[in-house]
Amino acid sequence: MFDLGGLITDWFNDLLINGIIANFTNMFDEVNYRVGTIADQVGQTPQGWNPNIFNLVQNLSETVVIPIAGMILTFILCYELINMVIERNNMSDFQTFEIYKWVFKAFVAVYILTNTFAIVMAVFEMAQHVVNSSAGVISGSLDLDIALYDLVELLEEMGTGELIGLLIETTILRLAIQVMGVVVFIIIFGRMIEIYLVVSIAPIPFATMINREWGTIGNNYLKSLFALAFQAFLIMICIAIYAALITTITAPENIRASAWMSAGYTLLLCFTLFKTGSLAKSIFGAS
Repeated sequence: MFDLGGLITDWFNDLLINGIIANFTNMFDEVNYRVGTIADQVGQTPQGWNPNIFNLVQNLSETVVIPIAGMILTFILCYELINMVIERNNMSDFQTFEIYKWVFKAFVAVYILTNTFAIVMAVFEMAQHVVNSSAGVISGSLDLDIALYDLVELLEEMGTGELIGLLIETTILRLAIQVMGVVVFIIIFGRMIEIYLVVSIAPIPFATMINREWGTIGNNYLKSLFALAFQAFLIMICIAIYAALITTITAPENIRASAWMSAGYTLLLCFTLFKTGSLAKSIFGAS
């Protein structure tokens, strides 16, 4: 006898199975794309990442910030000279060597100020070399490697109600992981924008570095610069750990556990990427 109800049930179950398989197949497309391109993104210097933005920042810095930095440097040099005269009893026991030392400090300060972008780029090029050297740590694919044929066989053994529940779960996880992929994108691009903002103001803190009292501004800025540059290395380590964790999820026996575990690893990746900035600043002692 023709079993219409059974055919409808089988058709509906097939529809649910196809939806679940699609969710598992596409669940990591967004985050895998973002994660797979992180090495290229964080391995770029500010100049190489977006030359147009870099040129804009450099032009603004040279036309707007450097004149201000020059005035600050002039004030600091005058302050140094006045202090030097006062400390020597109004030049009553003044030594010629002191004026040569002041001239040398002025020369060094002017040289640093006029080569600000070269110094900044040297820091990021050094960090880029470290990141590119560590890129080989991430090997293979970051995709969740689940045997789809075994998964289909496992799903065919489930009832309609269980399939509906699993479809809802995997759909929610798929959307959540796509959101996490956007978060990864925001973290990486946000770091680069922060770098451009920090680089744009570089001449001002560099102008303070020769003075013992004001030099803390320049020293803290330099520490922050190194922290931003080497944050990329910490990001690479996070990606390597994520790759090692995600590739352990290969068995489809417990579908729900595999799905939630993979989502948990991705959430952990987002959290650790957020922490890399504060961790880098802590390592380099940047306030």
